[in-house]
Amino acid sequence: MSRKNWFLFLTVGLLWGMPYLLLKVSVRELSVPVIVCSRTFIGALILVPIALHQRTIIPALKKYHFVLFYAVLELFLPWVLITSAEQKVPSGLAGLLVATVPIWSSILASLSGDKTVWHSKRLGGMILGFVGVLLVVGIESIHSNQNPLAISMILIASLSYALAVFTVTRNIPQIDPIAINGLAMLTTAIFYLPFALLTLPKHRPSAHVVLSQITLGLLPTALAFFLFFELLRDVGQARASMVTYLNTAFAVVLGVVILKEPLTPGILIGLPLVLIGSYFAGRKSVTQ
Repeated sequence: MSRKNWFLFLTVGLLWGMPYLLLKVSVRELSVPVIVCSRTFIGALILVPIALHQRTIIPALKKYHFVLFYAVLELFLPWVLITSAEQKVPSGLAGLLVATVPIWSSILASLSGDKTVWHSKRLGGMILGFVGVLLVVGIESIHSNQNPLAISMILIASLSYALAVFTVTRNIPQIDPIAINGLAMLTTAIFYLPFALLTLPKHRPSAHVVLSQITLGLLPTALAFFLFFELLRDVGQARASMVTYLNTAFAVVLGVVILKEPLTPGILIGLPLVLIGSYFAGRKSVTQ
């Protein structure tokens, strides 16, 4: 990848690692429907006007059935499944299972004809990065006494993430990603609005929670999705999906730095493995 793409890769990884931290603040006072509705509404509030200004909203509306399918796979389904499952499995295990997205993406890319995803260096990088994620989240998060249904729900959510991007890149690659994501977020906000209204907090949220929600809508939602699609356009789904490894790693690092969570040997060893694995998995193969 070019320097620009590595910058995008690292930036998106950092931005998508932030929600885990921000949500810990928001869930103290807000319900899940309120969090999702406000987050996606803020994202739509940023992206939709940009798409209108660029006159790309009409082409996206003409292909709205694909946009709706993308919204279901990227926003509706995974957030419900992961939120429900995290009540029954450790967050470390949830992060590790979400990190299977690059594997699903590679399978989908291979089925669509891209055999370079199984190049030895890229495959080795993918495995090395996954081992790094395992060390970062903690091997202790995996044990036999886990809820199989919850694990299956997170794996389905991870496959859903991969299918969402595959749907866009295969069916509407010519549609502006700002318009796609703006409409998808607006659709999600409208869908969750009735549930949000029914579960509004009885008291005005604190300034910390309001700031957390605004940040969640601006950075990990509006900005991160825009940057990810810029990366996706240049490097393809299989390599762009490796950013999922960084999401989990950055989430753990932010917890150590900001929440003063313990810095374990697994983090010290695993984080470099994530970066090295991402580097090799992100390199462009010369063989087809």
